[in-house]
Amino acid sequence: MPAVAVLEAVLIGLVTSQISFIVTTVYLHRALAHKAITLRAPVAFACRFIIWMSTGTRPRQWVAVHRKHHAHTDKEGDPHSPVIFGYSLVQFGNAVLYRRVSKNAEQVDRYAKDLPEDRWDKVLFNHALLGLAVGVALLIVVFGWQIALIAAAVHASVYLLGGGAINGIGHKWGKRPHDNLATNNQWLAWLVAGEGLHNNHHARTTSSRMSLAKGEIDPGWWAVLLLVKLRWATIRHENLAVKPSRA
Repeated sequence: MPAVAVLEAVLIGLVTSQISFIVTTVYLHRALAHKAITLRAPVAFACRFIIWMSTGTRPRQWVAVHRKHHAHTDKEGDPHSPVIFGYSLVQFGNAVLYRRVSKNAEQVDRYAKDLPEDRWDKVLFNHALLGLAVGVALLIVVFGWQIALIAAAVHASVYLLGGGAINGIGHKWGKRPHDNLATNNQWLAWLVAGEGLHNNHHARTTSSRMSLAKGEIDPGWWAVLLLVKLRWATIRHENLAVKPSRA
């Protein structure tokens, strides 16, 4: 396979992973888990389809795991804290830790009771492997099977490692301007659509914006602003200022 084709496949995988990070932060995290924004129904459904096709994620399970993380942050019961499990397991085994809660129906019902299953879940979105198969098939149709398989591998690796970094690095190394154990890493925020500003998020969970101080940049916020400008979304809080509690 020519080097140019390999490079093309890698770039496609990286772009796919960035789309997945944007949909994760805007739809799963800010809209569903914290109600920081409200998406119009067609946009929400499109995000639901994209995240199903690109990651196989079931939104109510993702929301349940994340809300449990906030309910027990860095304490016993946190699904993926490096304080509890160690950095390496969270960074490289985040998907395994995620499944421990996501496969527990009682936990999912408890933490995502506002997101009951609907007919689309039963017919389509509960079938994660089908979603992934559709995603890979689409890549094959558009780019051919060799490029598609490399792109899919790159995407899966970047998305899984990025999610692990948000929980692992984001609770171990970085700045803590606010009084919580999560950390801010601007370099990570560039890679995962703003989610690297994790200390800010724990300080203001219902903020639709994770950049709360001068010099901080939240790429996911740009996506939110575009949706608002198109009148496809509304923001819960207009005043986003938060005074740092630590120097």
